[in-house]
Amino acid sequence: MRHTITVLVENRFGVLTRIAGLFSGRGFNIETLNVGPTHREDTSRMTIVVKGDDRVLDQVTRQLNKLVDVIEVQDFREGQYVDRELILIKVRIDSKARAEVMQICDIFRAKIVDVQPKNLTIELTGNESKVSKFIALMETFGVLDLARTGKVAIERKK
Repeated sequence: MRHTITVLVENRFGVLTRIAGLFSGRGFNIETLNVGPTHREDTSRMTIVVKGDDRVLDQVTRQLNKLVDVIEVQDFREGQYVDRELILIKVRIDSKARAEVMQICDIFRAKIVDVQPKNLTIELTGNESKVSKFIALMETFGVLDLARTGKVAIERKK
């Protein structure tokens, strides 16, 4: 099963290493990991996506809660959260493909952030499904480079 976990932590040296170590020590491969500051300068939010057994992940969640620098841990279930991902993708173009790529960008509400004679760099934000579909369409033109943030998530209600 795939899990999206957010961990609110105190913004201190070594916190990321300790948390990642808990996952690797249990044999979990972290699919995506995103860390950034919150509205408070002394806290950061980590969004971690992992695949794993519910029982073992429950144990890891309990151990995360025991760490000194951890303020809150949430293992989100489907529908409990809003998530987004950002990509920058560089696509090969020629004069024929330029209009088609631009049309696809309009449909997906993507933004062209750099134009070069033989390529375009595009920014897209959306859920994982939208991002994956966009990448698949761009592969027909030739993807030259891709940077993907991984998922960020926040609870729907509180």
